[in-house]
Amino acid sequence: MSELPPRDNDPFDDADALPDGLSEGLPDEFDEIVASETTRDPDLAVIEAGSRTLRTQAGPPAADIPARPEDPEVDKALRAVETELASRWGETKLEPSVSRIKALMDVLGEPQRAYPSIHLTGTNGKTSTARMIEALLSAFELRTGRYTSPHVQSVTERISLDQAPISAERFIETYEDIKPYVEMVDAQQEYRLSFFEVLTGMAYAAFADAPVDVAVVEVGMGGSWDATNVIDADVAVVTPIDLDHTDRLGKTPGEIAGEKSGIIKQDATVILAQQPVDAAQVLLKKSVEVNATVAREGLEFGVASRQLAVGGQMVTLRGLGGEYEEIFLPLHGAHQAHNAAVALAAVEAFFGVGAARSEPLDIDTVRKAFSQVSSPGRLEIVRTSPTVLLDAAHNPAGARVTAAAIGEVFDFSRLIGVVGASGDKDVRGFLEAFEPVFAEIVVTQNSSHRAMDADELAAVAVEVFGEDRVQVEPRMPDAIEAAITLAEEEGEYAGGGVLVTGSVITVGEARLLLGRG
Repeated sequence: MSELPPRDNDPFDDADALPDGLSEGLPDEFDEIVASETTRDPDLAVIEAGSRTLRTQAGPPAADIPARPEDPEVDKALRAVETELASRWGETKLEPSVSRIKALMDVLGEPQRAYPSIHLTGTNGKTSTARMIEALLSAFELRTGRYTSPHVQSVTERISLDQAPISAERFIETYEDIKPYVEMVDAQQEYRLSFFEVLTGMAYAAFADAPVDVAVVEVGMGGSWDATNVIDADVAVVTPIDLDHTDRLGKTPGEIAGEKSGIIKQDATVILAQQPVDAAQVLLKKSVEVNATVAREGLEFGVASRQLAVGGQMVTLRGLGGEYEEIFLPLHGAHQAHNAAVALAAVEAFFGVGAARSEPLDIDTVRKAFSQVSSPGRLEIVRTSPTVLLDAAHNPAGARVTAAAIGEVFDFSRLIGVVGASGDKDVRGFLEAFEPVFAEIVVTQNSSHRAMDADELAAVAVEVFGEDRVQVEPRMPDAIEAAITLAEEEGEYAGGGVLVTGSVITVGEARLLLGRG
């Protein structure tokens, strides 16, 4: 693809070759790589393999997306840790229990109790909201730890200190510190600790060691039996609940809310984003049972007004302590304004606004914090002429808000979708949400073992879009090139664009291929 950065000489040997589906060349080696990675989690293997090679062509990463370590010895040590972590159960294989993580916390001396915490669950918007909460707390001079998942490009993104991903060196040290205790728990349990459980233990240990003043923790899945749910958070945040992971969490928003309500603890403050009626009823009932104080978006707090601005939007938020006017948010879409309202209310609750104190937070500090928020892979512009956007939407609810935001913010005369989805998602509902905004769609496949086969995805896409609007390019570089070509058909100044979406993994791989800006 002429628009992609040229590939430099690969500094790694053949064992580190880039899998097919991420870049040109090496088409015969991908199967060999996958076959040899029998002890690794495939998602982690392909993303990290891509990172090793593509970092040379993607340009400097953003501060919140770390590259591979430049020191060969550190990189080697990090690979060893990644390999050990990936030999465990992946995040899609679950045994719903917190017994193993509780045992690990016990032998580590309960590090998760060394600091107060804000715990987030929900279906969409968790990571963006967590980043906003972190930015606000940091602006008020608190040392923060943030734990989110999944990662876009590097596993070290998941654990952040002071708004920056933990360094590779610290990630390695933290793993080595807790490794003997992990092995001790493994020996005592019916099943070994999973990939996510060990990472959660690492995050809690790293936060205690820092030490942080407050931890912002996003659940991996659900709530009650999620590995993160060994904290007793002072503030529980529930972002909008919709249908996702229905095979594990429930078939209705109400059933899913029952699982997610598990993060609501005795005497906590609960910040509820706007919810479906049945989900709200479940969450309110649980709050009453544990004597929790509830603040609801649209009643106790919310978005008072919003208008488009260059590079984002200008919002007025109604918080628990009053109105906060003229806040610039450098993120697109009404959903991000609502995430901001939820984040503000959560931080107000943490500081006791509306309960122990009546005055609002300092407006200038709030403005500064929101103006510096970023959320990689969420309507992120990675190139222009034509504009290429990345968005990690992966379910119908996420697709709907992304489609609405695109219609509001971007004046595309022709938008081409590049979609690579996971096989366990509601793909038809996802595609139907994007059908009104995509002129055409290029169906592809990311390198994950969970990826839906491109031909299977194309069959669904044809039913939704019609055969004339669907193109199949199984390899992602080919898909991006095809989409750019389609977007450019109307000429340089016609306003064509490309949106790459369908999965966090799809977005991560595209981000590596295209670089930033």
